[in-house]
Amino acid sequence: MRLSQMLFVTLREDPTDAEIPSHKLLVRAGYIRRIGSGIYAYLPLMWRVLQKVSQIVREEMNAAGAQECLLPQMQPAELWRESGRWDTYTKAEGIMFALIDRQQREVGLGPTHEEVITAIARDMVRSYRQLPLNLYQIQTKFRDEIRPRFGLMRGREFIMKDAYSFDADEAGMKVSYQKMNQAYHNILRRSGLEFRAVDADSGAIGGSGSQEFMVLAEAGEDEILYTDDGQYAANVEKATSLPPDVEPSPFASYEKRETPGTETIAKVCDFLKCSPTNLVKNVLYQAVYDNGMVVPVLISIRGDQDVNEVKLQNELVKLASQYGGKAVIGLTVPDAETQQKWLSKPLPLGYIAPDLANSYLKPPAPKPLDTGGSPNLQAVKFLRLADRTVVDLKNFVTGSNESGFHVVGANWGKEFELPQVVDLRKAKADDRALHDPTQTLKTARGIEIGHIFQLGTKYSTAMGATYTNEQGEEVPLVMGCYGVGVSRLAQAAVEQSYDKDGIIFPVAIAPYHAIVVIPNVADSNQVAAAEKLYNELNQAGIETLLDDRNERAGVKFKDADLIGIPYRIVTGKSLKDGKVEVVKRADKAVQEMAIDKVVSTLKQWIEDATK
Repeated sequence: MRLSQMLFVTLREDPTDAEIPSHKLLVRAGYIRRIGSGIYAYLPLMWRVLQKVSQIVREEMNAAGAQECLLPQMQPAELWRESGRWDTYTKAEGIMFALIDRQQREVGLGPTHEEVITAIARDMVRSYRQLPLNLYQIQTKFRDEIRPRFGLMRGREFIMKDAYSFDADEAGMKVSYQKMNQAYHNILRRSGLEFRAVDADSGAIGGSGSQEFMVLAEAGEDEILYTDDGQYAANVEKATSLPPDVEPSPFASYEKRETPGTETIAKVCDFLKCSPTNLVKNVLYQAVYDNGMVVPVLISIRGDQDVNEVKLQNELVKLASQYGGKAVIGLTVPDAETQQKWLSKPLPLGYIAPDLANSYLKPPAPKPLDTGGSPNLQAVKFLRLADRTVVDLKNFVTGSNESGFHVVGANWGKEFELPQVVDLRKAKADDRALHDPTQTLKTARGIEIGHIFQLGTKYSTAMGATYTNEQGEEVPLVMGCYGVGVSRLAQAAVEQSYDKDGIIFPVAIAPYHAIVVIPNVADSNQVAAAEKLYNELNQAGIETLLDDRNERAGVKFKDADLIGIPYRIVTGKSLKDGKVEVVKRADKAVQEMAIDKVVSTLKQWIEDATK
């Protein structure tokens, strides 16, 4: 392609709305153009990158035995209500674009396709003889992001590959899952990216287990915790670890002590001359279920630890049925105004004990007698949960439910009843690893590019997707789900590899392999040599740009660096010796090369870089 004939406009200044380097560079280099909030046009250079990523994905999926299809972007609400996720996606997470058509039917623009693919399998898969089955698509998806940011990283419209496997049993599903696990390793390796596969939370997709594939980058939104021995890696949302050891308590007996001005952990520990590991802090949350039920939640956790809100949300979902709900649509630390809606009197904030009285809560409003109204959906008791870090504490410090006072020397089963125990703590760097306490957790930032899930029978049971097994029994299909962000991967590659001059694209997914630059288009020798090389390179399968614009050489060199083409060939002063200048974008290594060696050399370099 000749740059003089291409839609190609570069910018010298960073766009004002761009926050991270990859977003700035993709706009400046003319790869993408913002159309609206979280909505971007993929311009010719970016479209070539996306095609290359898609082709790598397609080849690996096909090699793993998956079959490509294309599913509808518009999905009926009825399917999502069958799975129980309509309210979760339109109210709780609020990420689905939902609309009502002219026949008053509710539909959504698909952020994911579990319901659609399960409905297809329900209608078409009848017998165990049709299994295993894996269907995939490369499709535009939609998310109504509350704050679109970072360009293609968190947009409202994006390109994604998603696949869905169907097996006869869990053992078969795990075989399919491992095939996809290997395919994802292959995809990221072939794309030339440094990445790490980590244990992950399954979120709204659900299932028994999942794994994320993180491209390592400083601007990554996710924190990864891992060990140097390679035996453990997890998203911080999912991570587990051993907390620091508890220091001996300085208190031998139970008593209430005046502790004025000690509303924080640091202040009370300083005042009482104790370690945060001796203290039980009690944190208040408000959970709202999809039926409107408001539940105040009191978490008891060790003073030196923090609550992992993803783990907490998962535990609350497990308890949804006892409150008449199915999903959690809100989880917050309530501010004073929110507390007033369900408190009968102010809380002793900073001094709360695990046995905070339920009388602090207002009784539910009585149901109107003749109006058909609903009672106020508010829990009349605190939901009390304790993190595992507090279970073995002896003679601990905690609040007294009276401002300005704490109790010391307290024990479970004596002064306080131990609440329901669950894992709620947030693992952090420098914690000891569970699998080997001599290993400590290290931290890195990552960009989630892929996520694979062991769904089991969650969707098939909910939607009646069954098959007939060898014994003639109707049993649910066992499913897996596997996603790769195609447009996200393209930008992640830039976030991982750039310098002060611009993008450094991996050879495998660069829009072109090489760019031939004519420093002076008025020099017929330079033009003739460039045209000859341009044609020979393309004929040899080396995708090549020709910068034949009537611009200064400096402008052309800056643009070549900015757009990140792996190899630059300059038909400059060394032509008189039958040579051209060849520059590697990755390390800016420069060498003069005989013209007749250029094609064979670049072909070898490209083969080596894409093995």
